[in-house]
Amino acid sequence: MATITAADVNKLRTITGAGMMDCKKALVESDGDFDLAIENLRKKGQKVAANRSDRESTEGAAIAVVSADKKEGIVITLNCETDFVGKNEGFVKLATDLANLALQHTSKDTFLAADFNGITVAEKLIEQTGVIGEKIEIGSFERLSGAFVGSYIHAGNKIATLVALSANVDGAEEASRNVAMQAAAMNPIALDENGVDADTIAKEIEIAKDQLRQEGKPEAMLDNIAKGKLNRFFKDNTLVNQDYIKDSSMSVAAYIKSVDANLTVTGFKRAALG
Repeated sequence: MATITAADVNKLRTITGAGMMDCKKALVESDGDFDLAIENLRKKGQKVAANRSDRESTEGAAIAVVSADKKEGIVITLNCETDFVGKNEGFVKLATDLANLALQHTSKDTFLAADFNGITVAEKLIEQTGVIGEKIEIGSFERLSGAFVGSYIHAGNKIATLVALSANVDGAEEASRNVAMQAAAMNPIALDENGVDADTIAKEIEIAKDQLRQEGKPEAMLDNIAKGKLNRFFKDNTLVNQDYIKDSSMSVAAYIKSVDANLTVTGFKRAALG
């Protein structure tokens, strides 16, 4: 019978992230064989994951990360079942570590298959499901490229956003963060009116016409008035047309022009929990 030391238990805990008592039990059961102990802990995670597969994981941490050259960004959510776990420092660190790894991948599938300290990301999620006792999974996986990419993570890690600008100019860091904050707060449905799908536009026009009919407006006037209402919809719901939250006297597009006359917002990504 192998002697299990505190150092052994701590080593296994560091490798797997499992609880101290779980690590000690796994080492005892494997007679000190680390590989077998790790395998058993992962099997336990798989069992817990299977038992919780039908549970909703709507809490967690939303993390945005940008590359050193500021040309690529990734935003992911690491989802769990409770706010208590989502706020845990170790859970947020895991989410951040995973986001940094995700930055190296162009798809969720390749990311889940990627190596994370000797196991795949998918295996790590199963392992953590066993460790934490909640369903743990990657929810959002959004990537953004641009001449300059900035990010914002809302307090509590509930919302994370990325914004791409057309050029890396003086003030781009602050400007991109401010617009990313705008996207977090105002939840636009598209960058501009060109990004709004035809079904949404048709629905908004029909809603506007129905409202106008109820107000008794003549049928001949409906199209022109509905177009005006549609423009208002674009102003309220598309990022560059929205009133800038830090100065409502200008739009987001105008704010960006105030930083540099030739600067534009070229894209954004937003991930939120709950």
